[in-house]
Amino acid sequence: MIELGRRDLLALPLGALAAPTLAQAAADELPSWPPAEHIALWPGRPPGAPEELPALNAQVTGKPGEYRDLAMRGVARPDIGVFRPAKPDGRGVLVIPGGGYEFISLRNEGMDVARVLNAAGITAFVLRYRLPNEGWRDRANTPLADAQRAMRVVRHGARRFGIDPDRLGVIGFSAGGHLAGSLATQHAAKVYKPIDADDRQSARPAFAGLIYAVSNVDPGRSHAGSRAMLLGPSPDPEMQARYAVERNIGAGTPPLFLLHTTDDTVVPVQNSIDSFAAARAAKVPVSAHFMPHGGHGFGVRLPASEPASLWPELFIRWTAKPA
Repeated sequence: MIELGRRDLLALPLGALAAPTLAQAAADELPSWPPAEHIALWPGRPPGAPEELPALNAQVTGKPGEYRDLAMRGVARPDIGVFRPAKPDGRGVLVIPGGGYEFISLRNEGMDVARVLNAAGITAFVLRYRLPNEGWRDRANTPLADAQRAMRVVRHGARRFGIDPDRLGVIGFSAGGHLAGSLATQHAAKVYKPIDADDRQSARPAFAGLIYAVSNVDPGRSHAGSRAMLLGPSPDPEMQARYAVERNIGAGTPPLFLLHTTDDTVVPVQNSIDSFAAARAAKVPVSAHFMPHGGHGFGVRLPASEPASLWPELFIRWTAKPA
């Protein structure tokens, strides 16, 4: 485990400070979706679709002159936004924004993260996934179905995207971190019926970054909102056990990168501490970083004076050789 202080911050090269400011420079930009290059996740209606699909609701948050995020609800046609670097190095990362499984923070924990990864030569794929509490028949498995499908679609198109399929990983934030953790531990779970050649690909990420992620779904220990949205008011015990990320870390789990601040009042740091302990017990390679300040939901927007602002540089270096 690593906790960086200001002395450590000053010891790092100046390049480590560049990534977070990339997103900050465009604070007043009005975000929109989809990006120029995007891919529909499912041909036709997604699996488990209700008779009446949810209505899309996209809300730009913040005031002019302030940071403007894009909060998305009512996703009926999930897709992947493709963000290509000027000089790709073969790495690819599926980016999964959070939002408590109630909405999707598409800019703060999606598009901005993609741009930072692009600056390091990493091709990014931002996932706009379906939310579980919007009428889908297989409620709890719906986000995981989208995450598995996204990995398979991207891996099948690896040559077209200019990435190495063996260097395709995932990063997720908050509830999106829970979904990334679920993908890392449940990549082989059968949560939808295969439909085409894409589904012959493995959904296992080469590595997984879990940023201030929800991992525990037990009452009183989890982020209550994420748990309620994903599992409903009376969770099936089998489903609750499946989505307890830290209890499912095992031999098939890819290397993990964990980042959490100890002053996070939304998703307690104990979530990542438990994941770290479980990875160590299962002998899964893990790089864990616990920072004193930063709170929750900061994406890549922390000021350079905060040690936690260095996490993108740490993650980017780690993805070069995660094991």
